[in-house]
Amino acid sequence: MITPHGGELIQKIAGHKEANEFLNRSSHLPSIVLDAWALSDLELIATGAFSPLTGFMNEQDYQNVLRNMRLSNGTVWTIPITLNITSEEAAKLKTGSEVGLKGRDGNLYGILQLEEKFKYDKHLEANHVYGTEDLNHPGVQKIFNKGDTYLAGPIYLLKRPSHSPFEAYFNDPIEIRKAIQDRGWQTIAGFQTRNPIHRAHEYIQKIALEMVDGLLIHPLIGETKKDDIPAEIRMQSYEALIDGYYPKERVKLSVYPAAMRYAGPREAVFHSIVRKNYGCTHFIVGRDHAGVGHYYGTYDAQKIFGNFCKDEIGINILKFEHSFYCTICESMCTLKTCPHEKEAHLYLSGTKVREMLRNGEYPPKEFSRPEVVKILMDGLSQNAQ
Repeated sequence: MITPHGGELIQKIAGHKEANEFLNRSSHLPSIVLDAWALSDLELIATGAFSPLTGFMNEQDYQNVLRNMRLSNGTVWTIPITLNITSEEAAKLKTGSEVGLKGRDGNLYGILQLEEKFKYDKHLEANHVYGTEDLNHPGVQKIFNKGDTYLAGPIYLLKRPSHSPFEAYFNDPIEIRKAIQDRGWQTIAGFQTRNPIHRAHEYIQKIALEMVDGLLIHPLIGETKKDDIPAEIRMQSYEALIDGYYPKERVKLSVYPAAMRYAGPREAVFHSIVRKNYGCTHFIVGRDHAGVGHYYGTYDAQKIFGNFCKDEIGINILKFEHSFYCTICESMCTLKTCPHEKEAHLYLSGTKVREMLRNGEYPPKEFSRPEVVKILMDGLSQNAQ
């Protein structure tokens, strides 16, 4: 199996006895309420998906990630994993103490061993992580809407958040690694998506399957933009596609419960590291990976990997050109494989498919499989009622 990032798969889930000890003294502890984003980060730290992190970042790691895309020990890491509160809330907490981490439902999900409190520059973070301060960018908007103080320290997860209705497809990294071993796969390509899988995605996934033993389709089900297609509808489309068009013994569908950052190039590196922790040996990076709007260049998410040597990332990156359907070739192609003029090229994108669906238009088969289109149209219609 591929080695987890940093050398060890972190496990910060409290055992039964340990959890009871935390719970018994939790009534005497100060607590803070986590939003959905922070709650998903808590769980992903605890399960080892964010290895080698053992908690929310301290100021030294945070500043190093912003400026150098590395933790303070030199390990490649591109996205700050932080826990924010207001300065008023922070004033009530003492470093060296334990802090209860509650959800909006009032349940206690974890414990933070508070080692540090620090203020941060929102403009600096926005520019380094997202390359812009434009409040129309959903990631930037998130920064400027949150508290002005970060809490840092190791965590323990006491209670698992609900993953309804996706329990059948929810797996921790350690479980995905076991599934890979059980199937005898030596090489595994990971595919990240927050969109339905259209024909361009299918094309690059199947090219990847020609090179590796297995494919992990790992859709993100955490917090996304309001205009993204809901995860429940997307999951039905993935099931239909795999049932009808993929060799089931070579594909694993599992959900990734993280929030979407929309950080483009930096998030592409982050996604590759996380999938390495899940056991993937290869990671697919296509056009405008983790992008939004027009903030990033078409292939910036591929170019960023040039900042690191292969051993530092530790996972093979499969870079794919922007694919399209050629009406003359009558097949999916890229500029590397198709000789025809652009007038024959039907470019596919999640954005275009979403626009057509919301306008009540059925995308043609060149965009997406008919079974998938039907699921998306029916699901969006029901949501609108």
